[in-house]
Amino acid sequence: MRLLSVNVGLPALLGLHRGRPVRSGIAKRPVTTATVAVGDINLAGDGQADREVHGGADKAVYAYPSEHIAAWAAERGEDLGPAAFGENLTVAGWLESDVSIGDRWAWGDALLEVCQPRWPCYKLGLYRGDQRILARLRDTARTGWYLRVLETGTAPAAGPITVAFRHPAGITVRDVHDARLHGVGDDRRAEMIDLEPLAEEWRWSLRNRA
Repeated sequence: MRLLSVNVGLPALLGLHRGRPVRSGIAKRPVTTATVAVGDINLAGDGQADREVHGGADKAVYAYPSEHIAAWAAERGEDLGPAAFGENLTVAGWLESDVSIGDRWAWGDALLEVCQPRWPCYKLGLYRGDQRILARLRDTARTGWYLRVLETGTAPAAGPITVAFRHPAGITVRDVHDARLHGVGDDRRAEMIDLEPLAEEWRWSLRNRA
């Protein structure tokens, strides 16, 4: 796992949705400091406009693979760099099929835990200027993943960030995403629902999926 960029942003006007102004913290920029403070629900300098659906303990830090950003750039024919999808951590080396729910990452003094994939909302479409990107992100499973903060602290913006613990269940971010989007067998879904580190939002979605 390599950390390529740490990105933060505070809520600002993003655009109009159905004629109404929308504020969001999705438009992030790389930090320029050597270290960043990792709080229990945010990195320093980061924030969300609507805490009912964004942010909180189970969406404290969002990581996105740089490999996907390169794929998106080629597919869309535009230059894309760090924070292209509103991520806090632009990483390289691991994809959704490599990262398991419950894995723990050590980053400076902080300890993070992988807890859910991303399920995008219309604000990503506003940010990228194309609402079709929501379905495309889900269909390709290029979701990235959210981490909760188990231990706060100060972390180096240039890394390193290391995988300190692999959850023994081995249920990957991709597994959970595919279960919600496509459905899986009852036994596998039950195992996911019972997985303690999984965010409650996803546990509910899997439990109530028709």
